[in-house]
Amino acid sequence: MTSSAFPVSLTPPIVLAPMSGITDLPFRRMVARFGAGLVVSEMIASGEMVTARPSRRAASRARAEVDESVPTAVQLAGRHADAMAEAARIADGQGAPLIDINMGCPAKKVVGGAAGSALMREPDLALRLIEAVVGAVRVPVTLKMRLGWDGDCLNAPEIAKRAEAAGVRMLTIHGRTRAQFYTGRADWEAIAGVVEAVSIPVIANGDITDARSGRAALAASGAAGIMVGRGAQGRPWLLAQIGAALHGTPAPEIPEGAALADLVADHYEQILSFYGAELGVRIARKHLGWYIDAAAGSAGLRAVLMRESDPARVIRALPDALTPDRAAA
Repeated sequence: MTSSAFPVSLTPPIVLAPMSGITDLPFRRMVARFGAGLVVSEMIASGEMVTARPSRRAASRARAEVDESVPTAVQLAGRHADAMAEAARIADGQGAPLIDINMGCPAKKVVGGAAGSALMREPDLALRLIEAVVGAVRVPVTLKMRLGWDGDCLNAPEIAKRAEAAGVRMLTIHGRTRAQFYTGRADWEAIAGVVEAVSIPVIANGDITDARSGRAALAASGAAGIMVGRGAQGRPWLLAQIGAALHGTPAPEIPEGAALADLVADHYEQILSFYGAELGVRIARKHLGWYIDAAAGSAGLRAVLMRESDPARVIRALPDALTPDRAAA
């Protein structure tokens, strides 16, 4: 997906969703290894980046180096135009090929600070933030939001038109309101109202977990592409798999057996290298659990690995842990 409206090539037009605590640099690298059109960083609070001593967490989340063939969008959140603009300048200066503005996060902590999806109740303020970020950077700026705040405030098309006029180059719409959080089903048909309102590309998001749901989301919304989130947990090849089914891009070789154990071990070691051994061991556990679940592996060894703190023991146990548990089947 490349156009005059959006000059960055997304091949295939399948995007990895930003997920706090999940889409860190090691995970984005794993997804990029198999193939994706775009990966998005964890959300970064703009205020954490612009202080005199930026937090280590904010600095690590803003790292955009993944793979030359797969661009990274660094996602920023906030409600102060100056801080958002400065954070965007920092990310641009560090090599981020795109800046994404978060107006979709429903978390109470974010909304309580009047950021994320809370901005959908304040479209004038949202526009000032967008204009500040667009004016601060040389790279394309994208925007992620929801259908609206609640059923009485479905203003995504209106905000989308204003965002396009302010210079946003692509939109991602989660097919729920903030009031819904992640309950019910994503309304892909409602995303069509945003597609019709703008000329820039729109990406459909919400409940897309495989090629079938991806195809249905595209058909219902008329979007230019789709965003995949939780479905990729334990399956970093999923985006490439969907891309092959929907767009004819090269199909990934899905690892099994020893190849899967090697891949998980590589991911595990990258996590430890990125965070340091003590913190990395704890952060890696959720990923190990997702890999084992996706492989229908050993429930007993899964429980053991969720407590194990010795990296060497974890790596030795992976081949058995990832072997399908036929007794459970």
